[in-house]
Amino acid sequence: MSNTSILERRFPGRRAQLKRDILLQALQCFNTHGLEATTIDMIKARCDTSVGAIYHHFGNKDGLVAALFLAALEDQQQLMQQYLEQADSLREGIAALVYSYVDWVEAQPDWARFQYQAHSSVSKGPHGAELARRNAERGKQVAQWLEQREQGAALRDWPAELRASLIIGQSENYCRSWLSGRAGTPPSAYRELLAEAAWRSVSG
Repeated sequence: MSNTSILERRFPGRRAQLKRDILLQALQCFNTHGLEATTIDMIKARCDTSVGAIYHHFGNKDGLVAALFLAALEDQQQLMQQYLEQADSLREGIAALVYSYVDWVEAQPDWARFQYQAHSSVSKGPHGAELARRNAERGKQVAQWLEQREQGAALRDWPAELRASLIIGQSENYCRSWLSGRAGTPPSAYRELLAEAAWRSVSG
């Protein structure tokens, strides 16, 4: 899948073309050179625009990193919601959370690599409050879905802040290994096993 698809959904229309171009080149620079080594001048050279245009749209490099990260997070959340809406039981819901995570990473490997390297920077930077707010919204969304299911009592009484790690943690660990080349089998090949492991982690 093209790296532009997320940007086209997040910033649609002809007037946003320059913004999409800047973000696409920034994504490639960050993944190639790393967050610290990438400079605004490097991004400018790749997208044939001015430093002033980049600052106008994003403020600074922190703004670029945050814009990319939050666009990826939003796309990931939309896929999660689509999968949850198709789940009828609690167990299917847990599987939907795993499937959406694994399938998104495999479909968007460049974005996933960026997310992994940028999370700490965004969470500790000037846009950390916005990230925390969006994560809280996503957590509330999942909690509400779980609470609406009659089988909700089947879940162990784990602390709410631990639940996401129990459900997604093993999938995240494998996806990181696959993206880094330490594991050769695509995550989708193990989505059923990972979903089963998640269910065993949280079911009573």
